[in-house]
Amino acid sequence: MGRLKNFWRRLGPGLITGAADDDPSGIVTYSIAGAKFGLATLWMVLVTLPFMVIIQRMAGRIGLVSGKGLAGNMKKHYPKAFLVVIALIVVIANIINIGADISAMAAAFNLIAPSFSPILFAALVSAGIITALIFFSYRRLAHYLKWLAVAMLSYIVAVFFVEQNWLDIIKQFFVPQIVWSKDYLLIIAAFWGTTISPYLFFWQASEAVEEEKMHTHPHPDAASMIHGTQPHGPHRSPRIIKNEITSMYTDVRFGMFFSNLITFFIIILTASTLFRTGVHDINTVEQVASALKPLAGQYANILFLIGILVSGTLAIPVLAGSAAYALTELFGWKFGFDNKFGKAKQFYMIIIIATVLGIMIPVLKLHPVDILFYTAVIYGMISPLLILFLIHMANNPKVMGKYTSRMHSNIIAYILFILMTAGTVLMIIL
Repeated sequence: MGRLKNFWRRLGPGLITGAADDDPSGIVTYSIAGAKFGLATLWMVLVTLPFMVIIQRMAGRIGLVSGKGLAGNMKKHYPKAFLVVIALIVVIANIINIGADISAMAAAFNLIAPSFSPILFAALVSAGIITALIFFSYRRLAHYLKWLAVAMLSYIVAVFFVEQNWLDIIKQFFVPQIVWSKDYLLIIAAFWGTTISPYLFFWQASEAVEEEKMHTHPHPDAASMIHGTQPHGPHRSPRIIKNEITSMYTDVRFGMFFSNLITFFIIILTASTLFRTGVHDINTVEQVASALKPLAGQYANILFLIGILVSGTLAIPVLAGSAAYALTELFGWKFGFDNKFGKAKQFYMIIIIATVLGIMIPVLKLHPVDILFYTAVIYGMISPLLILFLIHMANNPKVMGKYTSRMHSNIIAYILFILMTAGTVLMIIL
């Protein structure tokens, strides 16, 4: 029992990143995949897992070794123009994703309270998340976010309330079934985009820095850490760096496994409910929610609302936070959830502005399901560029010193770059 408690205590950014990866955009994308193609995309859960682990490990390793997030290293070691372009891409894509997630949360709430204004609900949820980010310390926030992640297990339970052909599921999981059509390739591109999203790279690296500071200096002076007057980042001993990398790897592996475990069961659930009953095109949030009826019956909408609220509450801080990390490191401002609002005003203002701008998407009354799905497609198209850059940074001795990425990690990361690039090209030309 003590060992389990210790393991749970060690989990942090990796678990939160993995849970945030199953955000409303991910839930909708996997639901569309299961409804439209049954189990034909289930193999993607297995294929994406090693790539997710390696790429998040690279990002976390960069943060732990250098003591800086991705944007901070870009600013120090790469042309500023490149950093500006990357930061803008991440921030714009994140704002769209925040809006899509808020829109889904509002639409889910509207299923059980049709007379309540979805815009007002979106504003209230956003205000609650912003308040928590400003007034809770990172340590407390991470503790609550980890417990929220557990609520995603409802998708696993729901699968066992429906009759399943487990032999077929195992076969589809291990043997890829390719459908040569534009719709299928679009689903695959969205799958890649929502599981390996650029904002997760920025979050993992920056949160690895915050975790390192938190464990090395439980009560540090934030200003001195930011300016490097305390021994953190590359100034630590090799033994400490090695131990922190090992701990981070465990966290990342568990987080990515957790993420894909939920994905696995979402696809099975929607394939065995929606696809099996002839519902192949998902156009509304209510259709997505209906997959939970075998478990919750008439309360399916309520259970779905809980799941969407949990996934959105996990994802929005990650989305807004990664945008804030990118911009504050770009401009050299103080950053980090362990800093109070008064000491990192720009960091928190970016989070507030990004979330408020995200609310504009529900105001525009864009279709929640469509925007959630195409957000994943957008990420799938921009990820290859950022993956290539991440590989370069992880192998740059100026950034990593003697802790450059290992050969097997580089090979897997390059394969990921090739696969995602080829998928994007195929999707465009077909």
